[in-house]
Amino acid sequence: MPILSRFLGITIVMFYADHQPAHFHARYGDAELLVEIETGLVQGAFPPRALRLVLEWRDLNLDALRDDWRRCQNHQPLQPIPPLE
Repeated sequence: MPILSRFLGITIVMFYADHQPAHFHARYGDAELLVEIETGLVQGAFPPRALRLVLEWRDLNLDALRDDWRRCQNHQPLQPIPPLE
């Protein structure tokens, strides 16, 4: 479970050879989300403020997320993505 980024108590991860569509997982305390990279569609529940932060981070890092998804599917090392500040 490679960690892509950590910010404000939120951890963003991807799993190698995970199912389609392209997505990442976010964790905040006991809460977990799955976020589709292309659409921003969310499965799971987060506190509203934390959800807004994750979606803002996604919007700012679409190209890097797409690249890391390709790397994940090919079992290559992932590139860390800068945290939201």
